[in-house]
Amino acid sequence: MTFTPFTAKMDLGAELAEELNIEEVFSFTVAGHTVSVDESTVVSVIITVVMTVLALFLTRGLKVEGPISKRQALLETLYLKFEDFFKGMMEPSAYRYIPWLMSVALFIGVSNIIGIFGLKPPTKSMQVTAVMALTSIVLIEYAGIRAKGIGGRIKAFAKPIWIITPINILELFTKPLSLCMRLFGNVLAAFTIMELIKIATKHLPLIPVLPSLYFDIFDGILQAYIFVFLTAIYIKEAVEIPEEEPKKEKKTKKRKKA
Repeated sequence: MTFTPFTAKMDLGAELAEELNIEEVFSFTVAGHTVSVDESTVVSVIITVVMTVLALFLTRGLKVEGPISKRQALLETLYLKFEDFFKGMMEPSAYRYIPWLMSVALFIGVSNIIGIFGLKPPTKSMQVTAVMALTSIVLIEYAGIRAKGIGGRIKAFAKPIWIITPINILELFTKPLSLCMRLFGNVLAAFTIMELIKIATKHLPLIPVLPSLYFDIFDGILQAYIFVFLTAIYIKEAVEIPEEEPKKEKKTKKRKKA
């Protein structure tokens, strides 16, 4: 009697659990409290630093007048394409938030596909996706207050009829939760599937290449698109001022002069 299949199953589960675990990288003490820094935080900082340095390098020496370089022409083309995409779904008063949406899309996209470089995607950590979702909702509410004022934003919860006010208020909590869970669940699922494929085919390194094109690259970019798309829709709803029914003009009688 042999226990090879059972042993293989245990090894597979142990390796997968090890890959899914978010380990502590280092910790330090501040005022008697221990602050722990895990892998997701470190990788997020690395991505932010690399993207910042790359942005500074790519935008160096840009011209406003005269002939431009191929690099600047490519950057302007990409920027205008993304800008037109967001302008097609948002109100003119919300165009100021497009650069922020682009930055978030780049960060999430790079975070989701970082697994192909051997790093664990920070977006598979609940704390990262929760903070990003909370940041988005804060921006959405800020946009709504800026466009309508505090009173107008509060009145918007009673639209289109007052009876659904509790549901509209509930959306303040369901929107960030849906953004967080959707991003976290999809990234974690894709990461888990890819790790299972890699572990099961460790002696056949070429097999995971094709699944990686979908789960690591396509799905990662798709989730970034969905996140910023929903955020853009929520911003549009927050700043949109519904058209009021035209008021009936009161007829005034002119008094005749005696």
